[in-house]
Amino acid sequence: MSRPRATIVVTGSELVRGDRQDRNGPFLASEVVRLGLDPDRIVIVGDAPDDLGPVLAAALESDLCLVSGGLGPTHDDRTVEMVARAAGRELHVDEGLETEIAAISRMVAERLGRPYSDFEDGVRKQATLPDGAVSLGLAGTAPGLVLDANGCVVVILPGPPRELQRLWPRALETERVRAVLARAPAVRRRVLRFFGTPESAVATALADAGGDGDGVEVTICAREFEIHVDLVAEPGAEARTDSIASTLRSALGRHLFAEDERTVAEIVLDLCRELGLTLATAESCTGGLVSSRLTAVPGSSEVFVGGVVAYADDVKRAGLGVPDALLEEHGAVSAEVAQAMAQGVRERLGADVGVAVTGVAGPEGGTPEKPVGLVFVHAAGPDGEEARRTELPGDREMVRGRATAAALHLARKLLQTRHTDE
Repeated sequence: MSRPRATIVVTGSELVRGDRQDRNGPFLASEVVRLGLDPDRIVIVGDAPDDLGPVLAAALESDLCLVSGGLGPTHDDRTVEMVARAAGRELHVDEGLETEIAAISRMVAERLGRPYSDFEDGVRKQATLPDGAVSLGLAGTAPGLVLDANGCVVVILPGPPRELQRLWPRALETERVRAVLARAPAVRRRVLRFFGTPESAVATALADAGGDGDGVEVTICAREFEIHVDLVAEPGAEARTDSIASTLRSALGRHLFAEDERTVAEIVLDLCRELGLTLATAESCTGGLVSSRLTAVPGSSEVFVGGVVAYADDVKRAGLGVPDALLEEHGAVSAEVAQAMAQGVRERLGADVGVAVTGVAGPEGGTPEKPVGLVFVHAAGPDGEEARRTELPGDREMVRGRATAAALHLARKLLQTRHTDE
């Protein structure tokens, strides 16, 4: 039984120009895999009709076509019109939807002190649907839509990722999408996530396990400076999936940090909850990125108490209590100062665990003794500490991102050691 094919079309000239980064394509692709469908391709295309039309026409040859973006009230929001053209459908104004969008637009007009007439054409445009389309409801003033286009089920979703993700579960509940999913064979998906090992080492371990195939599809992906391995097994290939996972675990076990979908920030926070510990950060070269990763997780306030961005040495002294003698003898980028920062933020913010990072992010500021990319991270807890010195490749953005990941993983290591001991 072959899996239904899904094509993802992400619209927006700003994406093609590189002004913004696509987040919808990867989200929808991971959902497609999770649901047992075959992701055929992701296409990022501009809003011009000559560009969008042929892409949509080709996408309708799939079993499921997921389209994001182009649902707004302006002249360059053409997705609905172009889908209707590709599907050979006429357009009509849905009066109920028009009334719903108008109510929201009237409130916006009142808040902005503008006449509703300024919004009227846009409201009618957003309430215009292809014949046979079913509304998924609104995210803002943009409706999500589902329609059957000559055997292909088309799901049209808003471009803003939060709005798209809000309407996506509603799409899965529709009769048309459920019919496509019912044709997908049950698949088993496993994920192994590694840190501190290159992709080449994972690829070698996979080859030693016999590689993929025989009902198992394996994808190796570098993401957030980690290596994620996805294993998708067709029915009957579960034992081979287990064998591959076991081989990878044996070969790279010390680098394996998760076999689920949680981010390292979520793992750190979960460990803190389980251990009854609070957490604080002290950051220099990362400028608050570690705190940002942690506070992006809902519920982080239960254990994360705060952070200090100690970029200047004066702030390291005054805000974290780093001794002058350490700064003068070892410099701000040193293992000794990283340790003092971690211990200082524990004391100053009253946290059980302190995580600190200091380094040379570049592109300037490096020396032969302390080159660009040199980073020290330190994690200090109630009954133990962990430290790491590393030289990270890449430009300023990559060094800061890698240093953030290193700090979170060092905190994870410290907490997992205590968790194991208990």
